[in-house]
Amino acid sequence: MIPATHFPHASAPEEPRDAAVIRRIRTVIDSVELDCECRARLDDALARFGALEQQRMRRQQLTLARQHRERIKAILDFLQEVDHLMVNEPDGSVYGELALLFEEISVIATEGAVAMHGLEALRAENPR
Repeated sequence: MIPATHFPHASAPEEPRDAAVIRRIRTVIDSVELDCECRARLDDALARFGALEQQRMRRQQLTLARQHRERIKAILDFLQEVDHLMVNEPDGSVYGELALLFEEISVIATEGAVAMHGLEALRAENPR
């Protein structure tokens, strides 16, 4: 699979804000002295919360990818006009408009790829 860094508009997925908050909370709690039973219950609660957040973030990335696919699908309908173009089209601006549609697909496809790479990264973090 091609890493996100191979896409010109893509960057490596950053740690989601929610994950960073959970990490900071865990750091603070780890520094507090708690009895064994209380610590175990708190660790379990944080683990469950983290798992729920992972699931939420996965759903969010998949939803984003699906939205990008739908946007591309809608643009492809407009691009069918290419089939009806003539070499000496009377209105030359149509070429520029269709070029913009191709460019928009490129941007949307890159965003969709970033969402899928984000999902892949979340999956690698916690395969459950």
